[in-house]
Parts: sequence; structure tokens; C-alpha cells
Amino acid sequence: MNLGRTKDRASPPHRPGGVLAALAAAQFTVMLATSIVNVALPQIHAGVSLSADGVTWVINAYGLAFGALLLAGGRAADLLGRRRVLIAGLALFAGASLAAGLATSAGVLIAARAVQGLGAAAIAPAALALAMGLYTSGAGRGRALGVWGAVSGAGGAGGVLLGGVLTQAWGWPWIFHSVALGAVLVLIAVAALVPKDAARENARFDLLGTVTVTVALTCLVWGLTTARGAGWTDARVLGALAVAGALLAAFVVIEIRRPHALIPPRLLGAGRVAAGNLLMALLGSVWIALFFFLPLYQQQVLAMDPLATGAGQLPLAVANMLGAAVAPRVARRIGGTATVTAALLTEAAGLLWLSRLSADGSYVADVLGPSILVGLGLSIAFVQLTALAVDGVPPQDAGLAGGLVNTTRQVGGAIGLAALATLAGSVTAHASAHQPRLEALTAGYRAAFMVSAAVLAAAALLAVPLTRRGRTTPGSLPPAATASRAKLPQDRTADHASVA
Repeated sequence: MNLGRTKDRASPPHRPGGVLAALAAAQFTVMLATSIVNVALPQIHAGVSLSADGVTWVINAYGLAFGALLLAGGRAADLLGRRRVLIAGLALFAGASLAAGLATSAGVLIAARAVQGLGAAAIAPAALALAMGLYTSGAGRGRALGVWGAVSGAGGAGGVLLGGVLTQAWGWPWIFHSVALGAVLVLIAVAALVPKDAARENARFDLLGTVTVTVALTCLVWGLTTARGAGWTDARVLGALAVAGALLAAFVVIEIRRPHALIPPRLLGAGRVAAGNLLMALLGSVWIALFFFLPLYQQQVLAMDPLATGAGQLPLAVANMLGAAVAPRVARRIGGTATVTAALLTEAAGLLWLSRLSADGSYVADVLGPSILVGLGLSIAFVQLTALAVDGVPPQDAGLAGGLVNTTRQVGGAIGLAALATLAGSVTAHASAHQPRLEALTAGYRAAFMVSAAVLAAAALLAVPLTRRGRTTPGSLPPAATASRAKLPQDRTADHASVA
């Protein structure tokens, strides 16, 4: 598929701070939509007469479309122009959010959430690629990644808070109306502040590879999310996972043979992209589960209302923003490998603390302290792993690199949430035979947090060899990236934080 157009002449940004703020707001909006519905699920269930399975698909429909289409969205941004794709994604996202808030039936609501995910799959990689293109120096890019980490983590925690406030004050439709309004405001800011960039001249879109990997990821995420309710031995789950495996194998064969591959070999061979994506998948596997289980414990065990549950996420959000702000400085001081390892171990310690939850506990005793540790570790790890995932990437592949790292986080999250929800449900079911209901529920949550801590501890051990072994040198980069790197000053941020 030939995309030989060169509309929209590129122009340099005049106010990089304002541009970064607009792009960060786009990322915040995407992350907000991921978690804002969690607290409102009981009200949504009653409002549109959702079945038990339908309630889970209010969350799953968004995650399914988002995770499956991120690679396509990232490549489209590289070829068609990142600003154009970002604006189109924001418009689609805003329209779908409004439709979700106006929905009076389960089918319309779930379909609107899927379209929301489609818009998010265009927004996230395009915004990240534009943000990384703002700064050519290591220190500048480090600060940009710090902002990115802060808004990403704050979006997850802020979604729980805003969802609680809006649901209690005006009802569940306003969680979607507020997202729609926010997306429109961000769209206006992007149109006003972000300079135009050019579509790729004589570029070719890998349609076969894109369709193959999109269907594969759709089957994978659908199978994993369905397994949470139907079980891992369900025929539909096994069939979806088998199809996903076959299509992913076919995708590898297709990409090896195609001159204009969706994921060109130069992308995974640049810098430490593969290492960053592997570790991001492990981080994602506990990230989404955290914002799923913690509000449930607060509401179901501690009997906190939606507003109090949302407010309880504030310390985590503040710790997250603080961690993202200091991440580049920490990396310059102790090095990127030590920073990633320490951050993952810090988050693991917080999750291990959460694994000691009590059925007759309190927010201050059981949730507050570990939330702060988790927020600090999560944000610092996210900043450094995003840096790794875009390290040494040629400029023409920046959107795809952003799509890839978002895909690994989303797919990792789907795998982690499916596995941890199954584990928690099994532990609760077993405990229910001889313990009161709240004790059984808490036992399930404790098991999920314990395994999450173990996953992050394993990721920390992997980070040491992975982030050192693939160390980038100018001579190892592709020509485009080498030329770009040659213009940069040799500063400690580039050396230690893998930000270039």
C-alpha cells in the first residue's frame, strides 16, 4: 500500500514547553480512560442493565482495542504524519467518550468503549513520538520522559479519584462526559501548539503484516480477558490463544520476507529496544492489576465509598509524580541499570507490603504506606524503561517504537490481570469453604499482590544483564540514528539514563 504523500511541511516548535504540555495531556487522557470506570462499575451495572460478563467488558473492550491496534497506530503516525494522526485519534476518542456517556444499553456502551480504545491506539504512539522529537539533548529528553512518566502514572491513579468524585456527585455518565470534554480541550491545544510534520514520501504500509498482528493481538487479549471469567480450560479461550499463537508465528515469517515490514529488524536491533520492551511487559503485568485489585479491597473489604476510594489513590499519585520528576537525576547519579533495578525492587517491596492486607484493617495501616512505595517505584521504572524502549531508534521509526512499548505494556497487563484475577478467585473460592466472606476476599487479594511482588523481583534480576549487555555505542546504531546521535552533546544523561 503506497503512501506517497508529503503534505504538511514540517516546522520546528517555537514553544517546546507548551508543546510538551499538550502532548502530555493527551497521554494523561488515554491513561485516565483506562482506570476511570473501575470505581463506577456497580453504578454502570445498574444503569444500563449489564450482565456480570458485560460489566467486565466495559473495561475489556477498551483494553482490547487499545492493545491490538497500537502497532498499527504507531506505524500510521510515522507514515501519515504524527500530528495528523494524533488529532484524528483525539477526535475519535472524544466522540466515543460522549457516546459512552449517553448510552442507554449495554451494547452501545461496550461498542463506544471499543472505539475509545481505537482512538487511544492512535493517540499514545503519536504523542510519544512527537514528545521525543522535541528535544535533541539527553538532559532535555530525560526531562520530557520524566513528565511522561508523571502523567502516565497520575492518569491511572487520577482516574480512580475522578471516577469516585464524579460517580458520587453526578452519576456514572459524567465519567465519560468529563473524558470527552478533556479530549476536546487537548485537541484544541494540540492543534494550536504542535507544529505540523510531514507525511513520509513514497512510503509503503505493510498491510498484510498489520492485519496479521492486529488479529493476533485481538485473539490474544480476548482470550486472556475471557479466561478471567470462563477459566483457562474453556474451549473459546484455548481456541483464541491457539489462533493468536499461529498468527504471531505467521507474522514473524511475513516480516522476515517483506522489504517494508511493520516491525523492521533495525528497530529491535537499535539500542536496548528489545530489553526495554521485555521489562515493560513485566511491569505492565502488575501495573493494570494494581489499579484493579486495590480499589476492590478498599470498597469490598474496607467498605469505603467511591469518593473515599478515589481520594485514597492521591498519595500514590503524588508519589508517582515525585518519582517521575527525580528519575532522570537519579539515573545521572547512579546509572540507568541501577536505577531500573532499584525502582523495580522498590515497587516490589510496596506490593509485598500489600500482601499483608487484613480483613479488619484500615486504609492508614494497610494501604497508605505501601501505596507510596509502589508509586515511587512504578514511576521511576516507567521512565527508565520507556527510555530504553526508544534508545537509538531511527527518527523514521519513532512512532512505531512508541506503539511497540505501549503494546508490550498493554499485552503484559492483559496477561498479568488474567492470571492474577484467576489466582485471586481460586484462593478466595478455596478460603470461602472455611473462612468468612471478607477474610476469603482478602486472602485472594493478598495472593495477587504476593505474586506481583515476585514478578517485579524477577524483573529486577533480569534488568541487570539485559540493560548492560545491549549497551549502545554510536557505531552500533543504524545510519539515521548514528547521524542524529553524532549531533548530540556527550552528557551524563545519555550515558546513564539511556536517553538519547
